[in-house]
Amino acid sequence: MLSNSAFLLAMPGGSEWIFIILAVLILFGGRKIPEFMRGLGKGIREFNDAKSNVKKEIEDGMQEKDKQAN
Repeated sequence: MLSNSAFLLAMPGGSEWIFIILAVLILFGGRKIPEFMRGLGKGIREFNDAKSNVKKEIEDGMQEKDKQAN
């Protein structure tokens, strides 16, 4: 028997993906999907840039701390 958390994390199968794609097409229409995907890509790109900047700042801070310790 699967627990609720395992059930929620399961990936959809082939027929479920087709249903999801059809639902998206019906809800958003063919013209809105490219705009939606562009916005999604831009959001992912901005997130990755912010993540990189935070990582760089942390590494720079650690290097500065090491220089001050010597």
